[in-house]
Amino acid sequence: MADQKLILVTGGAGFIGSHLCTRLVADGHRVISLDNYFTGSRENHVPGVDYREGHTKNIEKHIPETPDLIYHLGEYSRVEISLKEPALVWDLNKDGTFGVLEFWRKYGGKLVYAGSSTKFGDGGLGRNQSPYAWTKASNTELVKNYSAWYGLPHAITYFYNVYGPRERPANEYGTVIETFRRQFLKGEPLTVNAPGTQKRNFTHVDDIIEGLVLVGAGGIGDDFGIGDERAYSILEVAQMFGGEIIMKPATAGNRMGSDIDTAKTRALGWSSKRNLADYIKQVCKK
Repeated sequence: MADQKLILVTGGAGFIGSHLCTRLVADGHRVISLDNYFTGSRENHVPGVDYREGHTKNIEKHIPETPDLIYHLGEYSRVEISLKEPALVWDLNKDGTFGVLEFWRKYGGKLVYAGSSTKFGDGGLGRNQSPYAWTKASNTELVKNYSAWYGLPHAITYFYNVYGPRERPANEYGTVIETFRRQFLKGEPLTVNAPGTQKRNFTHVDDIIEGLVLVGAGGIGDDFGIGDERAYSILEVAQMFGGEIIMKPATAGNRMGSDIDTAKTRALGWSSKRNLADYIKQVCKK
C-alpha cells in the first residue's frame, strides 16, 4: 500500500493495545508490538503483528527499526493499587516512558501518548491522588517538552474507563465492568467501593480505537479526550447488572469524578457510538 506505515504499539498485547493492533493490521499497516506481558496476554495476539517481548526502558534493544508512528500505551494503569507498589509504577511509567522518549528523540516519527484522565479528576486534584495518576500526569508534561525541545510531532490522548472484549479479569488489576460481569455470571454479589456515588465516563474500546486512529492520522498537541460524555456512578452501573450489591470500604486514591473534554477529538470527526447499558445487556446473556 502506498500509505502503509511502520507502526509501533507499546503494550500491544494488552486490552486496548490488542484492539488497536487489530485495526492497524486491517488498515494495511506493518505493526510491531513491544510488551513485557505484565498485564498483557499472548491470548490477545493478532495475526500479522510482529511481537517483541521486553521492557520499554530497553526499547532500543528490541526495536532496531525506525517506526513512522509510535502509540505508547504500555504503562502501569491501575489507580488504587499503585499506592501499594510505587517502585513498580516508577519502573514502568517513568523509567519505561523515558526509554520510549529517548528512542523517539533519536529516531523521530510521531508519538501518540496515552495519558490518563485521572489528572482531571476532582477539579485537577486527581493528578496527585496516587503514584499512577502523578506519573501519568507528569509524563504528559515530559512528552510535550520533548516535542518542543527536539521538534518532534506528538499527540496526547486521554481515555475514560474503557470496557469491552478482552477487558482485564477480576483481580487486583482488573477493571470494574469486567469485575461486575464475572461476579454477575457467577451469581455472586457485586462489590462496590464506598461511597458508590463516584462517577465515571465509561467508553467502549471500539470508540477508543476509532479515536486513536484519527489522532494518529491528524491530531497534533495535547487534550485529545476520548470518552463517552455520559457519566454514571459506580452504584448505578452495578444496578444495571442487577442482583445483590455489597458496599465495601472506601479506598485511597479513588477520585469522585472527572472532567471530560472531547472537543479536539470531535473536530477530527470522532464521536462516541456505543452505549454502556447496551453492552451490559449483551454480556449478561452469556
